[in-house]
Amino acid sequence: MGLKGKTALVTGSTSGIGLGMARALAREGANLVLNGFGDAAEIETLRAGIAKDCGVEVAYSGADMSKPDQIAAMIAEAEARFGAIDILINNAGIQHTAVIDEFPDEKWDAILAINLSSAFHTVKAALPKMRARGWGRIVNTASVHGLVASSEKAAYVAAKHGIVGLTKVIALDTAGSGITCNAICPGWVLTPLVQKQVAARAERDGQSLPDAKAALLEEKQPSKDFVTEEQIAGLACFLCSEAADQMTGVSIPIDGGWTAQ
Repeated sequence: MGLKGKTALVTGSTSGIGLGMARALAREGANLVLNGFGDAAEIETLRAGIAKDCGVEVAYSGADMSKPDQIAAMIAEAEARFGAIDILINNAGIQHTAVIDEFPDEKWDAILAINLSSAFHTVKAALPKMRARGWGRIVNTASVHGLVASSEKAAYVAAKHGIVGLTKVIALDTAGSGITCNAICPGWVLTPLVQKQVAARAERDGQSLPDAKAALLEEKQPSKDFVTEEQIAGLACFLCSEAADQMTGVSIPIDGGWTAQ
């Protein structure tokens, strides 16, 4: 898809969906800035491995995505090294489930900060250099929960609906500039976040893990199969390609039919 010479920053990319997207962009020739938490030695092995396998430059930032000052510093450091961020993938996210009258205030604040506000701060910081170059791709990881709701997920659903709305505004604010902004809305993906939900469900209902996975899919996802990280990464790469030049402000479900119901 011809991303050689571009630089991509992917937040929340030391595992799961973000790592899948980062690897796919690197395979297309983009230099990378990884971001996320984890064991320092493991992250360095990951960084060096992608750089070697894909023949691109790979940097790492441990910026806390709930801290606007750290986000601004991460963007500035990336621009100092690579010149600009051409592709910005806002993927960092956390989750907590509880009925709304028992939902901890601190969890609400943390989820809104990381899942929604961080995207505002990264985009605000990265846009000036994108505008100067006349090209940019912003891809926000939303969720089916940016389009529909589920119980016990007040903060997550609110944040992901916010991401869908923010995506539309960014698209309008950048229309005609060579910059696009779109959102990807995955259904169930077997990420560490979802694995925790499966384990909690198995314990709650006295099920085996395979039975809990099947029950989770049966409830929402008509395909009865998980979306894969590779499928999401492929969609992200397409949105960064010339074929998607006139796609902006859209939120694309990749959800096994969940939102078709």
